[in-house]
Amino acid sequence: MLKGEIIRVYGSLIIGKNVPNAKIGDVVQVGPLKLIGEIIRIRGNEVSIQCYEDTSGLKPGDEILNTERPLTAELGPGLIGNIYDGLEFSESVIRTIAGDFMKKGVRTAPLSRDKKWHFTPKVKNGDKVVEGDIIGTTRETLMIEHRILVPVGLSGVIREIKEGDYTITDPIATLESNGKKIDLTMMQTWPVRIPRPYKSRLPLTEPLLTGQRVIDSFFPIAKGGTAAIPGGFGTGKTVTLHQIAKWAAADIILYIGCGERGNEMADVVTHFPELEDPRSGKKLIERTIMIANVSNMPVSAREASIYMGVTIAEYFRDQGYDVAIMADSTSRWAEALRDISGRLEEIPAEAGYPAYLPERIAEFYERAGRVVTLGSEYRVGSVTIMGAVSPPGGDFSEPVTSLTLRFVGTLWALDTALAFRRHFPAINWLMSFSRYVELVSKWWQTYDKEWLKYKTKATAILEEASKIEEIARIIGEKALPDDQRLILLVAEMIREGFLVQHAFHEVDTYCEPEKQSKLLRLLIEFYEFTEPLIKAGIPIEKIREFKSIVELMRLKERREVEYIDKVKNKVLEEVKTLAKQYGVEV
Repeated sequence: MLKGEIIRVYGSLIIGKNVPNAKIGDVVQVGPLKLIGEIIRIRGNEVSIQCYEDTSGLKPGDEILNTERPLTAELGPGLIGNIYDGLEFSESVIRTIAGDFMKKGVRTAPLSRDKKWHFTPKVKNGDKVVEGDIIGTTRETLMIEHRILVPVGLSGVIREIKEGDYTITDPIATLESNGKKIDLTMMQTWPVRIPRPYKSRLPLTEPLLTGQRVIDSFFPIAKGGTAAIPGGFGTGKTVTLHQIAKWAAADIILYIGCGERGNEMADVVTHFPELEDPRSGKKLIERTIMIANVSNMPVSAREASIYMGVTIAEYFRDQGYDVAIMADSTSRWAEALRDISGRLEEIPAEAGYPAYLPERIAEFYERAGRVVTLGSEYRVGSVTIMGAVSPPGGDFSEPVTSLTLRFVGTLWALDTALAFRRHFPAINWLMSFSRYVELVSKWWQTYDKEWLKYKTKATAILEEASKIEEIARIIGEKALPDDQRLILLVAEMIREGFLVQHAFHEVDTYCEPEKQSKLLRLLIEFYEFTEPLIKAGIPIEKIREFKSIVELMRLKERREVEYIDKVKNKVLEEVKTLAKQYGVEV
């Protein structure tokens, strides 16, 4: 490798000179411990390097080795169930080498070079293959079949294909391409800052079901879509992401802990592997990859962790899987950009963030999507990105939150006031939005032909109730006309009987789509059944005395979907009885 030397050290920013063949994005090794860094600026003979590890102990004159390669991810069997840092070093392996606390300069291969995987070929000698074709498979976990792909840029004829137990670096096939013979292995690499290619994008028509009613029914996210979940301290960002990770209808979950508190990430790492996967009854870790780059680790590695995570997700997307990314939190990633920008003495934009922050946020979320993958067979995969945002003081007008809203399709706005009222998930139905409602409505029509109508009506009732509540605070609820008091009653039923969901309740933790659609329909039908009674002059207090209201509010905690119809019949009976008492036709 070619050598340069250090001139100055500014925290995680290193200024070097005489680095041969330097290019933007080259990975370098710095100092006696060969700390990893990346060239981010070249000025004449000088280079600026962001170091991904603690730079204490470095001094002018220490050597810089240029690898002349960009930051890359190793992709192959062994990724699932692992816990990596932002540079794809296995933290589990590092722990066995260096103990419980991370030490700088400790290196380990991201994927084991010793473990053997049973390779089963899917092609034979003489077959023509193109980039992205599946040449064979290996069983990575009970949940995930790892599909070995022809690397991007290669095509030709298979001249030899093996079957048996091999390591990821052993040749398992020989490809003849343009007169040259190339050995193929089960491992490939990819630069993390370059999106992996695909044939074409597909429209987003299927929701990524999460089992959380406020998300699926009110603010859905499509498979291949993007979402932001901003909220102040204590509003439940992490718990909400954990619920989505556990219940989301994705094949593979990729959780990125980017700059979050170490104790929170330690809790995730400790308890997540023990969670039972509701889809299979196995452990959830058997289809999960974690990247843990917490707040007490070097700040610049946070930036790398985001790109590393999305690159791994794209690799599994290319195999035909649906991948869901939870990034917690993108605010810490933006802070890392601000830190490096400040050390480079770049002209700051709003709140000190660099002027290119919108471009970086857009780059990240643009790598989501549902696509037709490379390869001769038709194969569809998706990457769905959900990023938590941590606005200081819950201020959604701050730069990271406001810029993120420009590039995502769904906003789940967490509200401190709702959290203080113990309303969880604390997603504010007045501030949140989803651009995927119309796109996924056709899918929901398999459960209820009028799903969009009832969803729209529920949103309208909640919005109207918020206006009425402002008046009620001044004159008191009893001074309101009964038609407005009915709206307040139904809005309360929607909030408590539908939007509030208990993450640790045996039944309520997950709500299947059929139950969601039936429950939402019944709540709106309750309003439609009782509105004529109010218009006929029947007092609202009589409707509040319905015994079926209590049962309706508890439907979310009952497992039997059929019970919803029984409660509906009880509501109708009470409506007819009350109408008969007052001589009203319904």
